[in-house]
Amino acid sequence: MYHEYFGLREEPFNITPDPRFLYLTEQHHEALNHVLYGVRLRKGFILLTGEVGTGKTTICRAVLRQLPSGFHSSLILNPALSETELLRAIVAEFGFTSPGEDRLEHLNILNRHLLRVNCDGGEAVLIIDEAQDMSAEALEMVRLLSNLETERQKLLQIVLVGQPELRDMLARPQLRQLSQRITIRYHLKNMSRHETAGYLSHRLSVAGANNARTPVQFEPGAIREIFRHSHGTPRLINALGDKALLAGYVSRTTRINRKLVRRAARELKESCV
Repeated sequence: MYHEYFGLREEPFNITPDPRFLYLTEQHHEALNHVLYGVRLRKGFILLTGEVGTGKTTICRAVLRQLPSGFHSSLILNPALSETELLRAIVAEFGFTSPGEDRLEHLNILNRHLLRVNCDGGEAVLIIDEAQDMSAEALEMVRLLSNLETERQKLLQIVLVGQPELRDMLARPQLRQLSQRITIRYHLKNMSRHETAGYLSHRLSVAGANNARTPVQFEPGAIREIFRHSHGTPRLINALGDKALLAGYVSRTTRINRKLVRRAARELKESCV
């Protein structure tokens, strides 16, 4: 609604994980490189964790965009499934329909596909987001998928992505075999105030703010207020930024100040009650 007023091509603070808007702080850059390194060098299991809203899913999508064309991928966004349901979803994400409920048939279809990919010189990666919602049994099933291999190499690289609870789950004795196979681990933290300022500026730029006749600006006080309320969590920064721009539109100003951010924070708090 407000993007035309500010001369923007699109809304800059949409909460969908669009890789175009990925702002690479030093740690986000490291996280992306850790995952890409692990996948490209066939390191087996890779673990990426972080608090809610720190940008994990966006990094997943950025990884998929940066992988070479020879990579085949399966991205699971909702893994709160039984072992068989999860296996069927993985097969479907690779582009195959697995009939019936037979787990062995699902495995056979997956194995045949991975062998074809390998024979053609390609590679395959499975990324499971929100993995903290998986049962111990489903995680163990995923571990068994890493046994799909030729005499020389693994057929499937697996990336587990989740909230800090996932690290606690992997520390359980019954999952020690899986934990021992994880060769690369990275934990995302919230952004600093300086990074929050850069994040706001970056998203406005991607949305076209620099081409506007009177570019919208967040004043230093507004940035401090956003950081105070969000603690540097990207998802909360987006929510506050979106509400603050709406408040600026209503007030007919392109300069977002502390007062407008405080109004945005109040409205967000009231909507959660």
